[in-house]
Amino acid sequence: MATLTTSFLVMRWELLSAVMMFFASTLKTKLRQDSRHVMAFMCGGIGLGMTCWFVTGLMGITLSMENVHNFVVISKHAFIDAMSQAPADWPMP
Repeated sequence: MATLTTSFLVMRWELLSAVMMFFASTLKTKLRQDSRHVMAFMCGGIGLGMTCWFVTGLMGITLSMENVHNFVVISKHAFIDAMSQAPADWPMP
């Protein structure tokens, strides 16, 4: 019994996000059948958000402003590096 309780305490956020994904999917299906497409789109967005939260929780990624800032800086440097290696007469759309 203690093992079960401990596992629920450790996995509480992952379990919550999995349940929310299930409810969002079920509600989205029901709303599409009733031709309420805007509400179905909103439930799909909630489901997508819960999926991202679930995956980041399982991978051990913590979302902080410092991590987001580091991601933006690294992405900017990678983009500038890729563009500096492109030919000068390369057509831009």
